[in-house]
Amino acid sequence: MNDYQTTYVGPEGGTTEWDDILVKRGIREPKEPAWKPDAYEAEAEAPEKDAAWVEARGAEELEEGEDEPALADDRFLAEYRRKRLEELQKGKQRPRFGGLEEIRGSEFVAQVTNAGEGVWVVCHLYKESVQDCAILNQCLAEVAKAYPETKFVKIVSTECIPGYPDQNLPTVLLYKDTKCQQSMVGLRHFGGQATSPELVAISLNRHGDVCGDASHQESQVRGLISRLLLERADEAQRGGGGGGDGCCGAAAAAKGDDDEGSDFE
Repeated sequence: MNDYQTTYVGPEGGTTEWDDILVKRGIREPKEPAWKPDAYEAEAEAPEKDAAWVEARGAEELEEGEDEPALADDRFLAEYRRKRLEELQKGKQRPRFGGLEEIRGSEFVAQVTNAGEGVWVVCHLYKESVQDCAILNQCLAEVAKAYPETKFVKIVSTECIPGYPDQNLPTVLLYKDTKCQQSMVGLRHFGGQATSPELVAISLNRHGDVCGDASHQESQVRGLISRLLLERADEAQRGGGGGGDGCCGAAAAAKGDDDEGSDFE
């Protein structure tokens, strides 16, 4: 009759209580831990290539992604990518200004008349001694920062036109493609004493896309209404009774919701 013996083999790297005692007393070296593979992690799925994905990419990413299968297989996406890339490249080529620059009479032709093809130039004829000019200069400086594709300059009136009367100040000249497209004499064109950056932008846009396109113009109106509501609230808090007919008159044509942002924040 055969004798059968059973040998128990524990899991790899495992130890018995006796092994632990021997290790604890320094009689036996501890076993090296058994090798274990890294836990499986599913690869993150690549974002779906759609119009929103293309819109969110910059010019460099779109250029690098020219050979992506998802774009190559989808004619719509490929065409959308091409148009988006053209828009971005044109944007880089457009001149950017971003400030209200002081010019001299000798610079007028170069800085205003010959500013560049398709460039709107807002030229303010002013004098330091005229208060209305100071109000308009402050607003123009803010508008210039909000719309860097439009050139904003100021020039002392008598340097531009010798003998120009102070009673006509402030005067704003709008130039594009070497021609004066419009002239505006007096602060009344921009809201009088209630003049604000939003009103200036709205007034300029009556003569073309001087300060952005239609989407910007909606933002200007919303910003104006927000400003008027804040002014009304401040007046009421000070006990002013919420007056300010001048402000309301200046914004009579401005309608829209006041819960969205302005270009001048």
